[in-house]
Amino acid sequence: MTERMCALLGERLDEVDFTVDAVQQLLGASAHDALLRNETTPARRASADGSPLATLVRLFQLQVSVPRADVERALPALVDPMTAEGLLAVDGDEVRACVDVRPYGDEGHDWWVVCDLTPGLDTAPIEVGPEHVLGISEASSSLARLAVRTPVETALDLGTGCGVQALHLASHARHVVATDVNPRALWAARLTAGLAGFDVDVREGSLYEPVAGERFDLVVTNPPFVVSPPSRERLVYRESDLPGDDVVRRVVTGVADHLNPGGWCQVLGSWMHVDGRPWDERLSDWVALTGLDAWVVQREVVDLPTYVEMWLADAGLRHSADYLRRYDEWLSWFDDQGVEAMAFGWVNLRAAGRETPVVRLETWQHDVEGPMGPAVLDWAERSDALATRSDVLDVHWRKVEHLTQETYGPAGAADPEAIVLRLGAGPRRARRADTIEAGLVGALDGDLSAGQVLDALATLLERDAAELRETYRPVVQDLVAEGYLR
Repeated sequence: MTERMCALLGERLDEVDFTVDAVQQLLGASAHDALLRNETTPARRASADGSPLATLVRLFQLQVSVPRADVERALPALVDPMTAEGLLAVDGDEVRACVDVRPYGDEGHDWWVVCDLTPGLDTAPIEVGPEHVLGISEASSSLARLAVRTPVETALDLGTGCGVQALHLASHARHVVATDVNPRALWAARLTAGLAGFDVDVREGSLYEPVAGERFDLVVTNPPFVVSPPSRERLVYRESDLPGDDVVRRVVTGVADHLNPGGWCQVLGSWMHVDGRPWDERLSDWVALTGLDAWVVQREVVDLPTYVEMWLADAGLRHSADYLRRYDEWLSWFDDQGVEAMAFGWVNLRAAGRETPVVRLETWQHDVEGPMGPAVLDWAERSDALATRSDVLDVHWRKVEHLTQETYGPAGAADPEAIVLRLGAGPRRARRADTIEAGLVGALDGDLSAGQVLDALATLLERDAAELRETYRPVVQDLVAEGYLR
């Protein structure tokens, strides 16, 4: 589709108000929720008024044939060019969608994503080819919420797929490069960017080959991280031709050569638990090769049967004739490789330029609140502060705005049995605190240093000031590292 026709289509989708909010309002909560479960009947009933918005919902999201006259009203002068581009197919007086044009956006933008049609609607068999272009997924949404959103000059969407991350990057980066090994994905990503009016540099190639010799301020990637036996036919959107979790390892270990000073790489990926070796020890080896600051968070660990069942179902093989054979073959391959479990998580890397990088690896399987990008930036700020201060007690720390304190104990008791400090944004951490720690955190508003507050508490409680400083110096270090103080 020409740039002009792509712009006209984007303008028309905007005029029709083909947006996430408008579609939800048209369908209603129950029909929209049913559609998320791949059931279209309630949405068909709610979209029968023949309006341009209802026509687009039926055409793309419900994947039903629509009278050409209705489509011409919804997309005037666009049916023929969209058919020529492969977006639509005309059969007599009926029009059907060949791809999905899906409303998408964030707090400040309404966009559209071009991808392949959603498989498995209304209990139909899930059939996806090797070059299937996946649409908006839980993984792509998680990565979008993880990415830092500060203005930058250059950004790279490595393995762009349908172009979701490129949309976000183009809203705060002057120049965006998007790469993929799948030519069909690159076609979809160009259309996705074109509908938004963004000029994205789309390139074909594997890993960092398309950007050899180039550096970026921000790299985001959700690589094809599914670990499967090498003998299987691979779905490009989820599986690479590299063994095991090597695709994630190569993304991590190769990015240092492509980051500008201060630049970030953020990866949503998966890794194996192998032969009883601690996962953080294994990933520490990957990170050490980069020389970068790193905050690695293991978000989920799944047993191998659960993992295999999930991805067999994803490929539409749940009821296939060779399901049991494939299941057994996958588990046998895991046994041969010494794999004990599979994990999912985040890898945040930063070119801080330190002689001794700051590295934090942790498991956090609990809730997070709000986008994680601000929490990642806060971690970097705190890491800088800790790395440049000889004594944390000399710093004028400040408790974070979203910190709350909870007390527990028998009703009517003079003192609480327990005090809990709880974060309300990012990782919603909670930690038990004694009365001195709680008093210290409560008093840290930036006016006094942590040491001065401890000295005041020592006087108030008739404690030895030097002893209190020595006892609570590592506590202050932990409070900063975990995000309670900044």
